[in-house]
Amino acid sequence: MKPGDDLNNRFVVQDLVFEGPVATLFRGADRRTGAPVALKVLRPDIDGDVARFERECAVLAELRHPNIVRYVAHGVAAAGERYLATEWLHGEDLGRRLDRGPLDADDVLSLAQGIAAALAAMHARGIVHRDIKPANLLLPDGDIARVRVLDLGLARRTRVTRSTTRSGSLLGTPGYMAPEQVRGQRDLDARIDIFAFGAVLF
Repeated sequence: MKPGDDLNNRFVVQDLVFEGPVATLFRGADRRTGAPVALKVLRPDIDGDVARFERECAVLAELRHPNIVRYVAHGVAAAGERYLATEWLHGEDLGRRLDRGPLDADDVLSLAQGIAAALAAMHARGIVHRDIKPANLLLPDGDIARVRVLDLGLARRTRVTRSTTRSGSLLGTPGYMAPEQVRGQRDLDARIDIFAFGAVLF
């Protein structure tokens, strides 16, 4: 997929934003609304991640919350690439913001309220994010009060959440993982997100 391509007569691919080992991120436009969108396109040679990508799409499709990135659509392009379209957000992630210095107490409180509200919405539906960290918390236009939780690629439903891949490597980000997640325990629940949330605030 490349800039200029059309996705199912719905989205126009515009700019390459990021190319990762599993997926490529493009900026695009929604023909129906004219609104900009983020297009996450799974690399066609990553067969083992198709199920995980489909879970991410399904989970995000059922979440509607002002502090969670908004789902637009997902599908399969004519050439066979799987894609996920979400709202396009201008801003920076919390990690980059913290590189410039710590937040003051009022900003920390505002940030905490937004993240807690997003997690409560996910947990109420039995969904565990499993990778809460500064890089997955976007501040639209730098506004901490409008924080959005991003990247539900590791999200799972509580009853089926596992902490390891088929190769036995841990899923998550060291430094934000709860002890039971690091130990590779099965049946992880919402408490691992709360632990990561506390680590972010710290």
